[in-house]
Amino acid sequence: MKKIVANFKMNATVEETKRYFINFLAKVDSAKAELTFCLPYTSLATGNYFLKGTGIKLGAQNLADEDEGKCTGEISGRMLVDAGAEAVIIGHSERRAKFKESNKTINKKIKVALKNRLDIILCVGESLTEKNTLKTLETLKAQIEEGLKGLYENELENITIAYEPIWAIGNGKNATVKEIEYAVKAIRKVLTDDFSEKAGKETKVLYGGSVNIKNIQSILKAKGIDGVLIGGACLDANGFVNLINLA
Repeated sequence: MKKIVANFKMNATVEETKRYFINFLAKVDSAKAELTFCLPYTSLATGNYFLKGTGIKLGAQNLADEDEGKCTGEISGRMLVDAGAEAVIIGHSERRAKFKESNKTINKKIKVALKNRLDIILCVGESLTEKNTLKTLETLKAQIEEGLKGLYENELENITIAYEPIWAIGNGKNATVKEIEYAVKAIRKVLTDDFSEKAGKETKVLYGGSVNIKNIQSILKAKGIDGVLIGGACLDANGFVNLINLA
């Protein structure tokens, strides 16, 4: 079964989220894929209300790198769990670029999430400049090794890695199957070298980067891919149901 993570980003009010799930849950066959919705903080309670008991996981899009205290405007792992979240996205390219999150910060966030027993979707990926200067492998290796520094192999059971090439996000550009397979092979090699052959084989790897109804089937045929991380294409409930049916 493929894993599909829906990232709402900064979209949907509480009322819009409510209408979305009323429509979505009436039409979706949740047995088609392993589904997770990563919602804005303000919609987590609403998402929890609608998704509880459906087998669909509720996730957040970020968390603080500390447990609690003097972090105005931040949300702790404990707060996410209290709101019903079971998973969290960490290291999304938009967080890395706009909010200057370093691999060290991401590593701290991963440890906080694990402490709170949250499943993690760790995002990694290269910029267009890094791609053009043949630094894709170097970038992925640094993001994975520094992001997972100090972790035990058994903790990888709670971590999914999402390969999201920055040059293919939100602009309609698509990585080819060959490019996806090249990156996924590199990701699995880092996990094998740093942890074990089992870790390299069994850690789930998703692809994210302008995934839509036209390209999802070809993406999911890429060797080593276990699913997709979807942004804009998940915001229309009917369209997302159709996309899931193709997975």
